[in-house]
Amino acid sequence: MTLAQQILWGSVYLGICFLIELVLLTWCTQTIRGMALKLEESKRFVTIAAPICIALVFIVAIHTFQVWLWAIVWVLGETLPDWNTALYFSLVTFTTLGYGDIVLGEDLRIFGAFASVTGLLAFGLSTAFMVALMTQVFKEELMS
Repeated sequence: MTLAQQILWGSVYLGICFLIELVLLTWCTQTIRGMALKLEESKRFVTIAAPICIALVFIVAIHTFQVWLWAIVWVLGETLPDWNTALYFSLVTFTTLGYGDIVLGEDLRIFGAFASVTGLLAFGLSTAFMVALMTQVFKEELMS
């Protein structure tokens, strides 16, 4: 893959992952809002813990989905030999851990780096979402 192709396709997959995260975090927000109305009369512990638990389940699912998406790219592109290797490499790259025991060829290094950038952005967005959620939850609990 040429440098321009790596940048193009890396940007495409990064964009797809970012779009998936935005859609699912929006769905998560709507789910939490709907649930909050049902839990108004619940105990304080439940009204605090439930939104946080729901958000964490969504976030883990979102990140897992993105890791799988990158693994699919590695397997279908015949870059990595099997699903185990592809998932391992995808997860290690997405989390920016990067052990280095599996290394892409020179023609895919930039493209592979986009998987890492995707993870950085995903974790950053998820962290910001959790901070905003917890700020709102605690603000509402302090006012009640």
